[in-house]
Amino acid sequence: MRPEESHILIVDDHREIRESLAQFLAKNGRRATAVESAAAARKFLSETRADLVILDIMMPGEDGLSLCRHIQEALHVPVILLSARAEELDRIVGLEVGADDYVVKPFNPRELLARIDAVLRRTHSMPPGHQEASGETLAFDRWRLRVAERVLVDDAGNEEELSTGEYRLLLTFLQRPKAVLSRDQLLDLAFDRGAEVFDRAVDTQISRLRRKIEADPRTPKLIKTVWGGGYIFTAPVKKT
Repeated sequence: MRPEESHILIVDDHREIRESLAQFLAKNGRRATAVESAAAARKFLSETRADLVILDIMMPGEDGLSLCRHIQEALHVPVILLSARAEELDRIVGLEVGADDYVVKPFNPRELLARIDAVLRRTHSMPPGHQEASGETLAFDRWRLRVAERVLVDDAGNEEELSTGEYRLLLTFLQRPKAVLSRDQLLDLAFDRGAEVFDRAVDTQISRLRRKIEADPRTPKLIKTVWGGGYIFTAPVKKT
């Protein structure tokens, strides 16, 4: 799908921002729908397919981070977050809930359009090692990851819920076992991010993932730290 064929949902409680952005996108050949709240966005997404969501973080009622988490876990639609906050911690939180990009207000509409197109191109043409084969299951240690379903199951049949970021990170490791991956490589492979912004986010996601798959997260056996190098996934991985 070409970027100009996409349907973009804009969610922002500021009328001027959402309407002016929708008009700008329309003038540039994009189909856009603008709504004022998370509740309106949920209703729209339950009835209509969107190819990308532009989502304000600070809104009355349900905030953008909560809605972003729902979109990533239930719909797997790319999200660009909008925020007046430029702190690195806020960007990291956005990554942790699965956002594909983070844009600070006020923004240049042309720059946002370029980011929209970049996310859409990336989403619809994933880099090598990032394809999600339908029906494929990756087995390691006492776990099985059903790739197409994004479901992680232990040997007793219990499902372990993964955030979008945790899923992407785990899949990256499972596709490259026994390889030392630097933080920069993990950012590019798992998150498609610039290391200058999200370097600390890798360590945060590693810690979260360890708490879910390691027998003892304080002494990890599956995801080991390579001092000065990055991380390595040590367990054998089998495709079934």
